[in-house]
Amino acid sequence: MHGRAGREKLPGKVIIQSYNPENFSIQCAKKQSYGMFYDTEISLRKQLKYPPFCDIIVIRFESKNEKTIKSISDFIYKVLEEKLKNNDIKIFKPMPAPIDKIQNKYRWRMIIKGNMDDDINKSINECLKEVYQKNIKDVRITVDVNPNNMM
Repeated sequence: MHGRAGREKLPGKVIIQSYNPENFSIQCAKKQSYGMFYDTEISLRKQLKYPPFCDIIVIRFESKNEKTIKSISDFIYKVLEEKLKNNDIKIFKPMPAPIDKIQNKYRWRMIIKGNMDDDINKSINECLKEVYQKNIKDVRITVDVNPNNMM
């Protein structure tokens, strides 16, 4: 194998530091079992309905005022729940993010899972537009479609 670790014909060495060296992905990388990793990962993603078999949208909320985050995120949740009730979409209630406070700002998130289409995207955009028109200045809202991480 050629690449950065082994500069062309020279042998290379890669060191991976981990709290969980027995992790499946690390073991596959160690054995260079890319096929096994792909087959296992794609099967798991299909069972759990993760991308590419459906879409995940994470709406993140950030503010110095946790009460305002709760209020805004609950409002968005209720509006989307009503607008999307006839679709095969799962909306998870807003809750604090895994790392719920950074630099004195509270962080919450809401997850939407399912196969998104133009009508669903339109409903989400209309809901967010409604919130923006309220001119709430102390809450930052971001939307991430099929995020690389859920933090």
